[in-house]
Order: sequence, then structure tokens, then C-alpha cells
Amino acid sequence: MRVALFTETFLPKVDGIVTVVCLLLDHLADRGIESVIVAPRIGDITHYNQTEVITVPSFTVPLYPELKTGPPSPFTYSRLKAFQPDIVHLIHPAFIGAFGLLMAKHLSIPTLASFHLDIARITQHFHIGPLSLGFLQPITNFYTRVVFNAADYTLAPSKLIQRDMLDIGIQKVGLWRRGVDAEKFHPRYASIEMRHALSDGHPHETLLLYVGRLSNEKQIDHIKPVLEAVPNTRLAIVGDGPAREDLAAYFAGTPTKFMGYLKGEALYRAYASADIFVFPSAMETFGLVVTEAMAAGLPVVASRVGGIPDVVQEGVTGYTFESGDIDALIDGVRRIAASRARIKQMGQAARAFAETQSWPAIMDEVIDLYAALITAQQAALTA
Repeated sequence: MRVALFTETFLPKVDGIVTVVCLLLDHLADRGIESVIVAPRIGDITHYNQTEVITVPSFTVPLYPELKTGPPSPFTYSRLKAFQPDIVHLIHPAFIGAFGLLMAKHLSIPTLASFHLDIARITQHFHIGPLSLGFLQPITNFYTRVVFNAADYTLAPSKLIQRDMLDIGIQKVGLWRRGVDAEKFHPRYASIEMRHALSDGHPHETLLLYVGRLSNEKQIDHIKPVLEAVPNTRLAIVGDGPAREDLAAYFAGTPTKFMGYLKGEALYRAYASADIFVFPSAMETFGLVVTEAMAAGLPVVASRVGGIPDVVQEGVTGYTFESGDIDALIDGVRRIAASRARIKQMGQAARAFAETQSWPAIMDEVIDLYAALITAQQAALTA
């Protein structure tokens, strides 16, 4: 089997989409499946693991400066044709992926489109001066429906997003669940030195942790009232993004430490060295960081978006709340922080659940779907 992927974002950018794509490419290599990936040109990357990276010239998206994109060219098409893929997997086709879809159709290659970014809801959190871009949501939903329905099959990352996709008129929607590497995200990485850094020298206080992009739709500002309402709590924020400066000003004078981007063992130690993971995001397609935190042994207090309701068991591994309900966020943290025994008990339950969420088994389901789509295409061509 030979698989070609088209993605709107890739290394060296670090986010949940890139994490999942890299895990998929790693798994394809482990299974002896050849692959190439078409991605925006950022830096001079030519290969990832055993996968060739075909880059396209890219420009910065004005409203999303961390995202770069650009149009594939006839050169991209010739490289794709020479590779002779059996299937094309489109990682949330928007621009690069839409061109990839047209190329695959022209070459009679079966296509799979997976949903990774709720662009329609994101528009509600962008403004040009006083003007909200939320009015673009119907247009974005229309475009998403047209592109995804043009693929042979589509995948959602959670049951909630699966329902949303069906509601806007996408017709064939399966489920591509998310997993976690429970060997990397593990309580054994707990570190006195890291806890001291995260707590800004106050390791005996209850340490809340946020990991992710620093942007308006993540609603990180909603955590500030928790620090004011729950005694002896501190917050560590891991990540970076366009809202970094505004958040630093907003949290000034509170027990909050901004750690910037962390990766590898430093990230594993940050998760394992905290007490409670807090995640008040307004929208997610899944929320990969939640299962990472659970694998590291942290109870979770998170908004009920994306795949979070699929993985958090109320009162056992954490608490969820409707996005924007700050009182419920405070209440969830207060319940868990009531005692060290409670934190430990719920953290152990979170870890036990995370151990059941194996990436290899989940990625094998995707490969099985590839095989089914290839077989269906071959049958249609010979009918």
C-alpha cells in the first residue's frame, strides 16, 4: 500500500494536528507502508522519518499568523503521479488539501478526508477592529460541506464533531478516535525541579496546568477567577501563540507562570509535575492535551467540547462544564483540590483510563479503512 497525504500544517509547527499526522506517518512506517506528504514550505524539511515531504510555496494567513499555506503546482501533481499512491488522505482539506482532492480525482485515486480544525467556530473569535468575523460561519460551513462531500469518505475525531459534521450536511462520516502514548506521558516523569519551576518556587501549593495554544478561542482568561476563588492555587501555562502578550498582562499580579513551548521530556515532566489539568477552551475537534494530561496522572477540569466528553468520566477522572461557565470551572477545581488524597485518587483513575487508549490500535483502524476504500475503488473501476 502507498499513501499520499495533503496537510495544511506540518513541522516545524507544533500543534495537535501535526502531532496526529506525525504519529500516523510513524505508524505507516512501522507497518511497512510507503508514504509521502504534501505540506506548506516552512524551513528546509525534506523528510520526516521514512516519509518524503513535498513542500509547496507558502504565505502567512493574515488572521492566523502561525498558519502558512500556498497552492500546489504542476510540479506537485507530477510528484504525486510519479509516487502512484493507492489512496490520498486529506488532513482537513481547505486550500492545499482541496487541490490535492482535485489531483486525486483526476488520477482516479480514492480519497479520505479527516476533520481536524473547526474553522467555522474559530471565525467567531477573530475580529478586524470592532467587526467580528462570525458572519463567515455559514460560508465556511458551506465550503467545508462541499469539499468533504467530494471525498469518498470522511472521519471525525470525536462523537460531538461527528454530529456537527452530519448537521452541516456532510454525508459519510466515520470516527477516527484519538489515543495517547502512555509510555511518554507518564507519572514517572514527575520532577521536583520542574514542579519548582512551574510553581515559581511554591511547590507545596495546588498547581494547575494549562497546555496548548495561547489564543482567544482557548479562553485561558477564564482560569484567573479560579485562582481568586480557590485558596492556595497556582497556574502554569505551557505553550505560546498570538494572545501571549495580552494574557501576560491580564494575569499580571496573579500566581501564574508562563513557561513557553515545551517539548519532549520537558513536556512530559511538566504534565507529571502538576496537580490538576485545566482546559476551558471554547472549541476543540478533540482536545489531545486532555488525554496526555490524564496519562500523566492528572485529573481534568475541562469544557465540554470536542472529544472531551468521550474521555472524562464525571467525578471519577475529572469534571466537565459548558464552555463559558466559569462558576462550574471553579467548582470542579475546588472539588478536586479539596485534598491531596482526592487529587491522587482521581489522577490514578485518569491514568488507568489513558492506558486503554492505544495509538497503534487506533491507527490500524485507519489503515483498515484505507484498504476498504482501495478495494471499493478497484471494484467500481472494473464494474
